[in-house]
Amino acid sequence: MASPTATIFEVPVNVGTKEEQEAAPAEQYPTTDFGFIPIPRRLRYQPEKPFHFGLLMNISFGFASTFMVANLFYCQPLLIQFSDSFGVSYEKVSTIPTLTQAGYALGLLLISPLGDLVRRRQLIIALVFMCMLLTVGIAVTTNLIAFQALCFLAAIVTVVPQILMPLTADLAPPERRASALAVVLSGLLLGILLGRVLAGVIGNFTSWRVVYYMSVGVQGVVFVGAYLLLPDYPAKNKNLTYFDILYTMAKFVVTEPQLVQGMLINFASSACFTAFWVTLTFLLGGPPYYYSTLVTLVIGLFGLVGMLGVMTAPFTGRFVDRLVPWYGVLIASCGMLVFSAIQTGAGAVSIGAVVIVCFGLDVFRQTQQVSVATNVFSIDASARSRLNAVLILSTFTGQVAGTSAGTTVFLQYGWRALGGFMMALCGFMILILFVRGPHVSRYRWVGYQGGFESRKSVIDERKKKEKEKRDLEAGNNASRNENESEKSPEATAPEEGRPEEVEMPEVQEVGYAMQGDSESERGNP
Repeated sequence: MASPTATIFEVPVNVGTKEEQEAAPAEQYPTTDFGFIPIPRRLRYQPEKPFHFGLLMNISFGFASTFMVANLFYCQPLLIQFSDSFGVSYEKVSTIPTLTQAGYALGLLLISPLGDLVRRRQLIIALVFMCMLLTVGIAVTTNLIAFQALCFLAAIVTVVPQILMPLTADLAPPERRASALAVVLSGLLLGILLGRVLAGVIGNFTSWRVVYYMSVGVQGVVFVGAYLLLPDYPAKNKNLTYFDILYTMAKFVVTEPQLVQGMLINFASSACFTAFWVTLTFLLGGPPYYYSTLVTLVIGLFGLVGMLGVMTAPFTGRFVDRLVPWYGVLIASCGMLVFSAIQTGAGAVSIGAVVIVCFGLDVFRQTQQVSVATNVFSIDASARSRLNAVLILSTFTGQVAGTSAGTTVFLQYGWRALGGFMMALCGFMILILFVRGPHVSRYRWVGYQGGFESRKSVIDERKKKEKEKRDLEAGNNASRNENESEKSPEATAPEEGRPEEVEMPEVQEVGYAMQGDSESERGNP
């Protein structure tokens, strides 16, 4: 029930006959956020007038993802300035990135699934506002413990991109879903790279506090944009509680083969990608390159190469839109295997090879993420926020594993062994993919069925014809049942004056059966 201050927009629901429609109460949809902030009329939910998910809205989702996720990475180039400002050792400030990542993981687990339970417009606006207030505290505090606590809390509410991803899948038409997801995902990846670059450049010339003042301003822009551009949708699962949402997340992990396959592939892919980028500093600072005095600048330039890979998102999205997602994952995994092999063979021989590997890994990693997300989101439209939360948690754990294992392999066995480790992870991805074919039923864990067609348009056309056939059969059955119901009263009605105890229906049923037999002998259905 709406609060006393909320106004209600009534939309009639088409049910039954005209008389029933007039008697049925109109379904009510809110016209305010939080009971007192009016929603712009063009953004209110009206089921008879669906929202148009255009390029502007898609780009605005990507922009919001960029500058929300960047909050997690501003701290990384500023650790030395934190140490000087708070007057503590490097060891104490080194916990700040760890606390930030831990807060983000907690937000993924506890907050992002709320997208399946509450109105997402309200949830996103509230999270952006809370993050903005916490960032103000980060910028002005002079106490290290308070700074660490605020960073942890801000990271928890920085999960807006992981709510926008499922919302994009809901809003975008099916034929453009992968392209739309690619734009949002590219915004997220751009934020990871841009956060470090902006913080490093601004912090080099001014105080670290200016970085966070800039962040507050950008989040203010995101907040206003969310209010003016984000459409309102009703809650998806009104029959579930918050604990039901958490329970079903755990249940999906053991009951959804398609999700588990995507999680394993995402884990290995994230570990491979992270292992390369984390150890790139060691490779460029040692033999044969010896960029040790300029390693920070060089790594920044390689980050720009990574940004070029991110910019290919619209093209990779359109490519995936034309394919069954399984084949998109296969092509991307094979591409990552090829570039990992280049790194294994020439990573310490030619700097040009390293540049090529940076670009190639970025492009195919992004293609794979879009394909996996498109595939997983097709499992259940009402559970996309939960499915995305589980999927991103697998990405997060892959990053942690890749950082640890990649660093150990490189330092103990060298760059070529690291390349072999990356190739092994790519081989594991391909193996997991082949365990379960592209067209198997939802709950089948292993095997193949439904052929090997790779074009999505052909599969969609096939499903359309099957649906039309089922609808036609259902219509024929309904007509046949209607005809039978019309004949039965006439055939079984007792004649006037005949005693009611005479059981005419049994005789008539036999006669009808004989008539049906004779019709079937003539070839009629």
